[in-house]
Amino acid sequence: MRILVVNVNTTRSITDSIGRQAAGAASPGTEIVPLTPAFGAESVEGNYESYLAAIAVMETVRAYPEPFDAVIQAGYGEHGREGLQELLDVPVVDITEAAASTAQFLGRSYSVVTSLDRTVPLIEERLHTAGLSARCASVRASGLAVLDLEQDEEAAVDAIVEQAAQAVEVDRAEVICLGCGGMSGLTERVVERTGVPVVDGVSAAVTIAESLVRLGLTTSKVRTYAPPRPKRFVNWPPPQAG
Repeated sequence: MRILVVNVNTTRSITDSIGRQAAGAASPGTEIVPLTPAFGAESVEGNYESYLAAIAVMETVRAYPEPFDAVIQAGYGEHGREGLQELLDVPVVDITEAAASTAQFLGRSYSVVTSLDRTVPLIEERLHTAGLSARCASVRASGLAVLDLEQDEEAAVDAIVEQAAQAVEVDRAEVICLGCGGMSGLTERVVERTGVPVVDGVSAAVTIAESLVRLGLTTSKVRTYAPPRPKRFVNWPPPQAG
């Protein structure tokens, strides 16, 4: 089984971290292929960057030359999953939805701890669109920019734990979701300091993708995710995406 794990930003060190986390969660015999888009922002922290990332991820997957069995979109709260599902028959798993759906097996309510406050509405909208918001106690911002997560890991853990503790004590969350692909690898330390289950979206997405493939399930093409209709595109793809 081969699973493509696509970073939504162009920072290769984050792709490497996501790839390691995915490989650690994968079963024997599953090949994890981490991919970095050829264009886009170094980090995704707003709507403009998110929509650009959606295009970049779709074009990255379309350009991949070998067969694959599933795709993971490794951006928390980002746009584009629906477009990938139109383009592909294989399962497409978004880490936002993977984390939240997994959390619901572990407790009555969950909270998401993410990076900057400006990303909170994007995550809330994604959870609402996916039908996963009813049991979401809160989405809290750690105040860390995505690239800050790599600069000082201990400070990052402290900031995440502070918000996770508030989510448990104030918002009555019973499970925490790490709300950024760049937080992969921090799960165990957050668990130790909060005492509640902590779900990493990349790991959750891998196990869900593997299960869907093993069950022989594919994306429905009846209506919503039917393939794009054949038509003429003007000046697409642009030179940097071709």
